[in-house]
Amino acid sequence: MTHPTVPQPELSFRARKILYAVISEYISTGEPVGSRRIAKRYGINLSPATIRNVLSDLTDAGVLTQPHTSAGRVPTERGFRLFVDALIQMREVTSEDRAAVLERMRELRPGIDDLVREAGAVLSSMTGVAAVVTRPRADTAPLSQIRFMDLRPHELLAVVIGERGSIQNRVIQVAEVITVSELERLNNFLAEKVPGRTLAEVRRLLATEVDTERDLRDRAALMVESATGGVDDAPDIVIEGRSALFDRPEFGEADTIRRFLRAFDEKERLIGLLDQTIAAGGVQVLIGSETELEDVPDMSLISANYKLRGVNAGTVGVIGPTRMDYGKLVPLVGFTAQVISAVLDGTPPTDDS
Repeated sequence: MTHPTVPQPELSFRARKILYAVISEYISTGEPVGSRRIAKRYGINLSPATIRNVLSDLTDAGVLTQPHTSAGRVPTERGFRLFVDALIQMREVTSEDRAAVLERMRELRPGIDDLVREAGAVLSSMTGVAAVVTRPRADTAPLSQIRFMDLRPHELLAVVIGERGSIQNRVIQVAEVITVSELERLNNFLAEKVPGRTLAEVRRLLATEVDTERDLRDRAALMVESATGGVDDAPDIVIEGRSALFDRPEFGEADTIRRFLRAFDEKERLIGLLDQTIAAGGVQVLIGSETELEDVPDMSLISANYKLRGVNAGTVGVIGPTRMDYGKLVPLVGFTAQVISAVLDGTPPTDDS
């Protein structure tokens, strides 16, 4: 996991224990947390006065803040970051969450069922926040066939057929008239090279292969690029469960709802955040201002990349207020990404996935 480098304070074991108790209680209740509640509910064998002194030190360290003089404390972004970094090392998805994800997704058929949308719906229903999923990049899906058909002089119909039944058609322009025999030769050449390979693999093959006639290979590469250029540009993003967010106490004000809705509409910015996950690998957690969404400084994103045949294909995640149950959500998002990868590879996920 990567995130912007922010110097974190050195805390004693006692201070960390109290900090994590404050954050756990705040996540649960949404209310400022006082010393008596910590002493009563978290088995910390210290007097309320001693706990108050530690809370004061944590506030000075910038990991807690006190909304009002007489109120308890709430975590800052730095506090959440310390908490998240610690729990990522120790938490695994619960057996109940594992079973719930598997039950919903093990029967899905990629290319027939909407795997991406279902994965988002599963996460949103289990977490009470919105889920964001990017569809697999077009150049990572295995292909069955690329074929060209003559329409009229200087114009061809390109047909790209995916291994799991997807079909894309595109009319392309060619500078030279291609005869029937040349077109047949080209299609026969592609019929040998395309099946079972992804678009990215086909492009690499046509750029590097040396054991074929160069003119034929170069023409095939040019026409494949004309037929498929741009398909792997901006990925498609699915957002599920927006309405689930607005039952939370953080959304009691209309302005907060409007700001989150605007953020969901800025899909290019969301995709940019999710692309960081693909670059980093593993589970990525961006808290508050780390998302660089200026209109919603209290938004956090937890995401993980899923794969197709070992290649990063897309991203799945949840997005919501900084007061989220990171202990539950971080391992759950990571496990869901693993299950999506298994389904895409045609391997029914099991309890050992």
